[in-house]
Amino acid sequence: MYIGLDQGTASTRAILFDDNFAIVHEARREFKQYYPKEGWVEHNPEEIWQTVQEVLEECKRVAQSRSEKIRALGITNQRETIIAWDSVSKEVLYNAIVWQCRRTSNRSTFLRQNYGSAIKERTGLVVDPYFSATKMEWLIDNVESVKNSYNKGTLRFGTIDSFLAWKLTGRHVTDYSNASRTMLFNIHTLDWDDDLLELFNVKHEFLPELVDTAQYVGETSDGIPVASLIGDQQSALFGQTAYNKGDVKCTLGTGSFILMNTGEEIIKSRHNLLSTIGWKIGDEIVYALEGSVFTTGTLISYMTKNLGFGKNSTELTDLALQVGNNGGIYFVPALTGLGAPYWDPFARGLIIGLTPSSDKRHIIYAAFEGIAFSVAELVNLMKIESGLDINTLKIDGGVSKNDLVMQILSDAVKTVVERPINRETTALGAASLSAIALGLTNKEKLKEIRKIDRIFTPKQEREEEFERWKQAVNRALNWES
Repeated sequence: MYIGLDQGTASTRAILFDDNFAIVHEARREFKQYYPKEGWVEHNPEEIWQTVQEVLEECKRVAQSRSEKIRALGITNQRETIIAWDSVSKEVLYNAIVWQCRRTSNRSTFLRQNYGSAIKERTGLVVDPYFSATKMEWLIDNVESVKNSYNKGTLRFGTIDSFLAWKLTGRHVTDYSNASRTMLFNIHTLDWDDDLLELFNVKHEFLPELVDTAQYVGETSDGIPVASLIGDQQSALFGQTAYNKGDVKCTLGTGSFILMNTGEEIIKSRHNLLSTIGWKIGDEIVYALEGSVFTTGTLISYMTKNLGFGKNSTELTDLALQVGNNGGIYFVPALTGLGAPYWDPFARGLIIGLTPSSDKRHIIYAAFEGIAFSVAELVNLMKIESGLDINTLKIDGGVSKNDLVMQILSDAVKTVVERPINRETTALGAASLSAIALGLTNKEKLKEIRKIDRIFTPKQEREEEFERWKQAVNRALNWES
């Protein structure tokens, strides 16, 4: 058996797969989200570590009850979230600063205006508080314990994969996919960039050693090989068997993340998409074009918990289907700013078009359209940037279970949308990569065992609604700047 450890934004999951990568068991633990100030988002690293231990133990008990051996463990993670710890005391020095956190918005605006082109050329990233570098800089400048470790030379930074690898094996490492999300990594030279380290005042020795995406890292205290580290969205790309140039996947989770495999080519986007590393396995380096939507599953939670529109996604869908249209309402899901292609941390969510005949069902339908249109906008830009036709959009993540959203998405992109039976492709990617690292499987076998749950084909013309939604987006931009 294999374990895919998926450390996400809202929960930690360990999924136990059999030798054919069918799911045997899923262990899940949620953990607390901290919001110290408006726009700030934090996690407690020790609480995350506790959930990791619990889900791993649960999976190990299940494997033991079936007299099965766990052959390898792969780690996939929320990517840009950063943790600081001390290499001597072993103490975590501050809460994890989460990828959603906007505390460095003003600093990012300054950097974008003055260094944006140079940073994008080297890293493939648009300067935004989303990425790790300004979070590290903020920790060094504002947290006394981090300053002390900095001065002693014992400071260590890591994304979540790096932190967990250190906890499990004692090694301070990260893979190329996660490194490419820090805004400190040069995707051309495949190494940390000295000029960027100087710009952000981060020393090389504070950063993890680079390892391949599928590579033996070490063993846990009970002898399980840790053999893969990979960022969650790249892991889903691999788990969807999107191995070929032009393959595209979209994970609809807390946010939506669309990645196109661009092979060995780095596509320099003219529309503020990101160039990133998909994975590195031996001599194979795969790049990807990425678009990020910050609010997807969060929007559904917002409608149930904050607005009280229904108890869960199923109730919301039933209400939306009762009216079957948006009633002239457009919903821009910018609860934590807008990602690609706008990169506006000051944008805010917007509902526009209310009339006396509007009710919550129209708002729900408009919100579902907002999710689908946000994704469709980026898929369409990828077609333009790459010059490639996208015949199939491979989807996964919790929101992909929503048939209404998936049908609207298929209509909007005018493309087949394909949902696999195993939607846990993030954990699957990490688990299968760990098996590849140890020579226990290969890509051909993984393609053979992938099965489809449902295919959505375009049924309705939505161009007018799509264009009016884009007009609403323009009103949501630069809300507080």
